[in-house]
Amino acid sequence: MPSGREFSSHQRKIINRYYEHRGTIAVNSLSEIVSDLYLNTDNTKKTDQLWQRAEKHLAHLAANDTRVAKILTQRDIKGLAQLVNELA
Repeated sequence: MPSGREFSSHQRKIINRYYEHRGTIAVNSLSEIVSDLYLNTDNTKKTDQLWQRAEKHLAHLAANDTRVAKILTQRDIKGLAQLVNELA
């Protein structure tokens, strides 16, 4: 059984670029989540899913942990938008 998967040099470059730009990808995803949260006022299940996705993306960024925890526990959309704006 092979010990690991071998990637071509082209595939390795794609993987490396993904991890180099992971922060940018997370910020872009968070800005989309903020927009969806502003627009989604009725569906609580969808809102819960959006906040879970926001928490996942915030874990990949170098943000103040106490501030992030406060935003997530209060579900402060404006605070999240300000944080995303600062990280961008």
